[in-house]
Amino acid sequence: MEVPSTNTNGLEKFSGEWSAGEAAHLLRRATFGPSKAEIIEATALGLEGTIRKLMQYPPLPNPPVNFRHEDDPNVPIGSTWIHAPYVRQLNLHRYRLQSLASWTLQVLAQEGFSIREKMTLFWYNHFAIHQIIDPSYLYKHVTLLRENALGNFRELIKSVTIDPAMLRFLNGNQNTKQAPNENYARELLELYTIGKGPQVAPGDYSTFTEEDVLAIARVLTGWRDLGYLTQNPEQRIYSVFVNVRHDLSNKQLSPRFDNAIIPNMGEQEYAHLIDVIFRQKEVARFICRKLYRWFVYYDIDEAIAADIIEPLADLLISVDFEIQPVLEKLLSSAHFYDNLNRGPMIKHPLDFIVSLIRQFEVVIPEDTETKYTLFLRLNNQASSMEMNYYNPPSVSGWKAWHQEPSYYRFWINGTTLPIRENFTATMANSGFRFNGFALQIDALKFLDNLEAPSDVNAVLQECIQILLPKDLTEQQKAALKDILVGGLPDFVWNNEYVTYKTEPGNANAAAIIEGKFRSLLETLLAMAEYYLS
Repeated sequence: MEVPSTNTNGLEKFSGEWSAGEAAHLLRRATFGPSKAEIIEATALGLEGTIRKLMQYPPLPNPPVNFRHEDDPNVPIGSTWIHAPYVRQLNLHRYRLQSLASWTLQVLAQEGFSIREKMTLFWYNHFAIHQIIDPSYLYKHVTLLRENALGNFRELIKSVTIDPAMLRFLNGNQNTKQAPNENYARELLELYTIGKGPQVAPGDYSTFTEEDVLAIARVLTGWRDLGYLTQNPEQRIYSVFVNVRHDLSNKQLSPRFDNAIIPNMGEQEYAHLIDVIFRQKEVARFICRKLYRWFVYYDIDEAIAADIIEPLADLLISVDFEIQPVLEKLLSSAHFYDNLNRGPMIKHPLDFIVSLIRQFEVVIPEDTETKYTLFLRLNNQASSMEMNYYNPPSVSGWKAWHQEPSYYRFWINGTTLPIRENFTATMANSGFRFNGFALQIDALKFLDNLEAPSDVNAVLQECIQILLPKDLTEQQKAALKDILVGGLPDFVWNNEYVTYKTEPGNANAAAIIEGKFRSLLETLLAMAEYYLS
């Protein structure tokens, strides 16, 4: 969906009327889809109160568990495997990867009123670690991101640089003074901190040079990870600095980094290097552009660069690279609530799936095997829609946030669209079933919870407000209302609903109302507008 860029509002605080519409817009972007109760709460809290609550850290989720694999000799069913060793003859990492994937979808669905999980996924996309088959490494990595989701950007880069998963992903564990490996050095500059500027000369990209990559690779020599797919019950996953593998000489950076010289500092040398990189203002601009594309829109024209990105970068530097104040500023701004910034994003698959679970407050089974199995199916749905949390397609992350000119439109194609349609149709009707439990929308519960469920027009309007980012046309509303009243007068719905509520033993009356309302929901969820945020 093409939307022209707008600069009618800037970073000044939003001063318009704070209504359910503004509250829902903020929660759609900052969480994985708000429920009606959360929209009501945010409306009552006001802008400042809602931002304050979104930035609070909930407790870390309990770790994933073995939910059905009886052959793991080290992890009984119901216990966590995050520190458990492997067995050579068994492919235990496969079921643990399934457990991690299912658990992650559960965390997203049950997070509640917090921005933390949206930011954890932002950082996962930023670093885009994939092709790591040890789920304990992935769990450790995503926990690091979760713990620092709103923290200091510079310190997070330092932590990720020597994180075991990153050392293995970009060959930092093979980086020695005898054979410097440039993989992480290049991505540290190009993808994680300063970005690759336009090429101005051979080997010079305006933000760094090829000589910088070579020098930084030498700075980063000496680190190793321990514990990958370990069979030793005493082995823990961690990183270690091995001095004899480290290049002890001085490393000269280019004029892009003010000709800084990095001396031998042993295991602290990498941290000093990152401090040097962060002296360049372009680092702040780079991450602010990524935050903007994550929370607002992909199009950053000259006006937005000057009036939104530049002051955000100045703010980030002034707060010593703390992310939370920048997010608070952006999400409180008049620009964020501009009408043109409401609804232009196409929901990514995880948001598409989890927001439905949260918007309808779908009941989640308590039985561990049932819960994990059903959420694993949801994970498989997301994967079929081309988004697997722990397997981004490249070191750059998912195309939707970096690939011109399509950006978010990458999510919709001839393969993924039918899968999306089938998912919402299944959830609106029979649901996903296992062990006698149906993970599905409870249509009557959702209907009964509306403000005026006997008023067909009020039902339509409230469903639109909860489920869609913008209002529909009168023609669209008329077509939707026809699903409920079939061309008859509005009072027909009122009469049928009153009969259903006043005659609890009348199964036919309940079936009529439920059937019509499920048809309405199925149609609403298949509309292009539902795919937007």
